[in-house]
Amino acid sequence: MKPSAVAGIVAGSALAAGAVTGLAATATGIAQQAIVEQRNATPTDRSLTGPYGAMRNMNVTDEAGYLARMVAHDQEAVMAAQQLRRSDRPQMRALGVSIIDRQGADIAKMRAWLDKWYPGRSGTGTGYQPMMRDLTELSGDALDNAFLLDMIPHHMAAVTMSQQLLMSGRPQHAEAAGFAVRVRDTRHAEMFRMQRYLAHWFKGWSVPCGMRK
Repeated sequence: MKPSAVAGIVAGSALAAGAVTGLAATATGIAQQAIVEQRNATPTDRSLTGPYGAMRNMNVTDEAGYLARMVAHDQEAVMAAQQLRRSDRPQMRALGVSIIDRQGADIAKMRAWLDKWYPGRSGTGTGYQPMMRDLTELSGDALDNAFLLDMIPHHMAAVTMSQQLLMSGRPQHAEAAGFAVRVRDTRHAEMFRMQRYLAHWFKGWSVPCGMRK
């Protein structure tokens, strides 16, 4: 590992902090709506963590913990995205395929790093709290709306964890630091895309002024 390479990546990450903070407010609002919908849909179940509660428990303390938590996080996203195969909208089906392919590859990469750098650490036993509701019984608009409401804060959690790792100065490997930058930037951009879908199809949320892409 070259400390200078990691330091350069970390220094560059400071420039993105403002944009991440601004988008977090919108994602939190969407997460609050999502957890209300989850509880309304299952009035007898108060064990749901939901996206809002889980977002408040995304603290990264070291590189190994980041990778292990991200494995569990991305596994949940892939499982949820598989449900979009039933969506009536081609845009949502394409979004599902993109998440499955990209985050599936990321899971394999992170597991390989954990095995190489931190033997014995994996995506299990991380204390990860699920953020996505059960989508298996939903279809049509209900499926698409629920997925978007849950996946936006789910992506925000990945953005936040990645930014925490970068800003903390804890990346031990340049590969992991570069990975965190890519996760932060690609999922940040995909959140805007999903927000536009929500605003266009369901009229519930719009992209705030000054945050349009």
